[in-house]
Amino acid sequence: MLRRPLPVAPAAAMTAAALALSGCGGGARSSTTTPLVDRGTVRIAAASEIPSFNPYTAFGAAQARYAYDSLVDIAADGTVVPGLASSWQATTTTATFTLRPGVTCSDGTPLTASAVARALTYAGDPANQLAGARTVLPTVPFTVTADDGNGTVAATTTTPFPFLTRTLGLLPIVCPAGLDRPQSLDRFTQGTGPYVLTRYTPGGPYEFTVREGYTWGPDGATTAEPGLPARIVVSVVPQASTAANLLLTGGVDIANVDGPDRARLTDHGLATTDVPTVVGLTFFNQRPGRALADPALRRALVSALDRRGLANVAVGGTGRPATDFGAEGAVCHADLAAANLPSQDAAEALRAAGWTRTGGGPLTKDGHPLRLRLITSPELGPTLASVAELMARDWTALGAQVDLVTESLPALVNAMYQSADFDVVVGSTPGFALPVGFIPFFSGPTPAQGLNFAGVTNPEYDALVAQALRENDTAGCGTWNRAAAALFRSADALPIADGRGTVYGYRTTFATTFGGRLIPTSIRLHQ
Repeated sequence: MLRRPLPVAPAAAMTAAALALSGCGGGARSSTTTPLVDRGTVRIAAASEIPSFNPYTAFGAAQARYAYDSLVDIAADGTVVPGLASSWQATTTTATFTLRPGVTCSDGTPLTASAVARALTYAGDPANQLAGARTVLPTVPFTVTADDGNGTVAATTTTPFPFLTRTLGLLPIVCPAGLDRPQSLDRFTQGTGPYVLTRYTPGGPYEFTVREGYTWGPDGATTAEPGLPARIVVSVVPQASTAANLLLTGGVDIANVDGPDRARLTDHGLATTDVPTVVGLTFFNQRPGRALADPALRRALVSALDRRGLANVAVGGTGRPATDFGAEGAVCHADLAAANLPSQDAAEALRAAGWTRTGGGPLTKDGHPLRLRLITSPELGPTLASVAELMARDWTALGAQVDLVTESLPALVNAMYQSADFDVVVGSTPGFALPVGFIPFFSGPTPAQGLNFAGVTNPEYDALVAQALRENDTAGCGTWNRAAAALFRSADALPIADGRGTVYGYRTTFATTFGGRLIPTSIRLHQ
């Protein structure tokens, strides 16, 4: 199977919750009962600057739904619903989509099957190095053909891939005018979506204006619905505490807030949807020459951890140990961790693996002390430094020497993907909405040829993945879950806690999909 390497920035999506992920899992819908305000302005807080609105870049992908449609869509309950395509059929090697009639681009030109095929081919061409598109598209090569007479688009892969509808079908479709001048897409939108980018200011704010006559949204949504905002203004608000203050004072209408600032927003009449996350997703460096290349040592160290205590620290209260590598709502998500993680007497397991300790001295093997470099970054979550401290305390009690290092996000990414100077890295992420998203991080080549930064080698996982790739869509969930269980048993990685972020609405209601991404046609402004 071809695995296309990504640049460092999108590769960090495994540790940075702020980066865009495929919206393929379940979400939620907020509610309120106050009257609607028709054709008003909704102000949304974004955590970081948006240097490009090109939906095929890592930055633009997160904002793509305002101005771009996809062939299918994901409803708030996680089901696949019609988008630009009214119907579709897929196997593990082919997918055919039949377009709705009457769809037009924002410049007024009709959308044709050939235009869709051109967008899919352009986004999937490795020579274009489109990081945002690669987080959505299949990880195997594909070709696309079109029949304008019948309004059909057909894709064929070179090797089996089980989620063609949820990958090819979810790519934002850029219209021909945008593909003719792809550099213009950083500041201008050329799609079929419900809004058009009408104002771009470096550093924000960014303004979208509604399209009249739009009738082909997710499952038939239109822009004629009462309460749908005429304008959406996105402002950059980096700090969660500031976003919380603005929600309370009416300075913004929608914002995603996590961490302890959520407590301040309770009982203020705000509409909410919860965003499941995995807090403290931890990887162990298994590259040759590193201590944790020894699976017996990894299993012993994982067994020594107080998972409930770590979960409590991770969420800043009463936490639940994580059940899977991805968050609730992800396709094939299951309760796997408790039954498959190593659970043994850590000290005895270390002795059996050849590690010795005299009195209160360090653990040694073959004359070398056990020394671990444990790294994290506060930019990935406010509680991660405390999670790492508790890990270090548990392992120090066993006799390990733990160097606890707090890095900036760029330095953390450098350690993961360039220097490989770490033994344990602790991050946070919603995970991937599809189990195929994890494959390059748990198998295949290490950087720079691949994304397997921890050097994981698990033959059982590889064999089960090869089988799951031949099973279409969710029919293979049982196999995908057995593959994940093999990673847990080998202590290849450890998710710490099932967490929650929250999207809050002041005078607004909305629906979200996996990862807390807003569905633009669901937004309603209220009095």
